[in-house]
Amino acid sequence: MNIKTLFATTVMTAGMATAAFAQTVGVSWSNFQEERWKTDEAAIIGALEAAGATYISADAQNSAGKQLTDVEALIAQGAEALIILSVDKDAVGPAIDAADAEGIPVIGYDRLIEDNRAFYLTFDNKGVGRIIAEAVTAVQPEGNFAIIKGDKGDPNALFLLEGMMEVIGDDVEAGTIKIVGEAFSDGWKPDNAQKNMEQILTANNNEVDAVLAENDGMAGGVIAALSAQGLDIPVGGQDGDHAALNRVARGTQTVSVWKDSRQLGAAAADIALALAGGTALADVEGAVKWSGGEKGVEMDAIFLAPTPITKDNINVVIDAGHIAKDKVCEGAMDGVTGC
Repeated sequence: MNIKTLFATTVMTAGMATAAFAQTVGVSWSNFQEERWKTDEAAIIGALEAAGATYISADAQNSAGKQLTDVEALIAQGAEALIILSVDKDAVGPAIDAADAEGIPVIGYDRLIEDNRAFYLTFDNKGVGRIIAEAVTAVQPEGNFAIIKGDKGDPNALFLLEGMMEVIGDDVEAGTIKIVGEAFSDGWKPDNAQKNMEQILTANNNEVDAVLAENDGMAGGVIAALSAQGLDIPVGGQDGDHAALNRVARGTQTVSVWKDSRQLGAAAADIALALAGGTALADVEGAVKWSGGEKGVEMDAIFLAPTPITKDNINVVIDAGHIAKDKVCEGAMDGVTGC
């Protein structure tokens, strides 16, 4: 079945209708130190408080083992629904088993938990990969490309890569684009991405013409490695991190695909309340059937639509209140729309 992409303005009316039945929602974060998760958390808390529900959470600190312990603790604290940003797709299974044993519904938040007992809520990550590649190839249509991927245990790293290859695959086959380096970056960490980029530059005598990075933090690490060699080439990323948006305005990053995590967080809270109140996974407002994971498991899911941010539409994130104009426009090059 084709994926039906839903826009980020989807209203989760089912969740609000049953909010009174769910008092506590637990969130297990994989690695809360990343900038964007603070925004997600604020949106989740805001939606839960508006519904009279309680928020509890734990940070797994990129440890799959700790995440299992965290989920058990959240259940013990009375969580009536769980939102899980998984550390590792293969290690999270026992957490789903534990929740299922207690009749507690689970939302796989932004990262796939390929289990039909979980609801999958994310942005169209394959679409994000396509957008990154489209934006970069629009300014650099050929040459030597590097691909800096996320953590190999996160399905999103492969979804993003699939989207990228949908755009550049034919050119790679034809030889107009040559992938001269490709590496996973443990934990999606910028310093690991920087090390990967340094190794790619060394292996290719700095002859790299563009970089497709799978998120903004890693794009920052890539740009640090490039700058150390005096290189200024197109780099794409995603998440709408504030630092990345400023890099777009300055001209050191070509695109940041903005996934409005405020809307994702609010949607997760509403869905959690709906599920805890007795709504079936398939009956969540806006849910579609999807089976695009590695195992082909059919799941109930919602995919929100991302927004590419380039120098030509910086005003979009300013107007939305995602970032202040003076912050995004500091040091901006001439001709940036909104600065």
